[in-house]
Amino acid sequence: MGFRHNNVLHGNHFRKDWQERVRTWFDQAGRKHSRRAARKEKAAKTAPRPLQLLRPAVRCTTVRYNMRIRQGRGFSLEELKTAGVNRKEALSIGIPVDHRRRNRSEESLKRNVERLTAYKERLIVLPRKHSGKKAKKVEKPSIVCFSREARAILRRSYLCHPALPQRSHEPSPARRRNSMLTRPFAMLALPSASQARSQLVQQRRQRRTRPRRNSRLATGSIYAHPVTLVPCKAGARQRAQAHSQQDLDRQRRPRY
Repeated sequence: MGFRHNNVLHGNHFRKDWQERVRTWFDQAGRKHSRRAARKEKAAKTAPRPLQLLRPAVRCTTVRYNMRIRQGRGFSLEELKTAGVNRKEALSIGIPVDHRRRNRSEESLKRNVERLTAYKERLIVLPRKHSGKKAKKVEKPSIVCFSREARAILRRSYLCHPALPQRSHEPSPARRRNSMLTRPFAMLALPSASQARSQLVQQRRQRRTRPRRNSRLATGSIYAHPVTLVPCKAGARQRAQAHSQQDLDRQRRPRY
């Protein structure tokens, strides 16, 4: 392969030891176990402090996803001011601040203020230094108060927070009007497998049996229904009526 004419100067490298650079992922299950063990170790080391920060509940962007609620970056300054939290001390107690966020509606402001209020009610702050004039005797919380219910309340997931409105499973009036099913699927009385099987057997028994071809030929009638023969001298109206009657007879004929 030589270099000639006004073409691209090729730089082909065919002698690479690629077998030594292959990256595998056979330890995926082991990595999963290691990450879980590290989370447990960190949770035990920082207990009773939660692992994650408190995040606000915000709406997704664009018209397509704005009906969904997700976790945001941080609380706005207006939310912190309404809840009575100092923005300079917020991050030290596990509350992140996002000074760029703006509250466009009263709904979002009220929702996040309720989250902050519920978080402050369950918050226990322990002083780092016990010496000094401002230091007071603070009883360390016992392990009993951090039960399973308290841990569930202190989770940072916006789905488990009691201040957020829960999504109802009842259909909206518009969906009720546009759909044929006005009740949830749990309310529908669906037949069991045995009942459906018995109904199918009864339907098969009620079907008309197909006549044998030999018996049809023996009787002299090839067609299941007689055909009306219209004389040639009849009028156009009579011929049309006869043809329409034949079409009706064909439609009523059972399909085998």
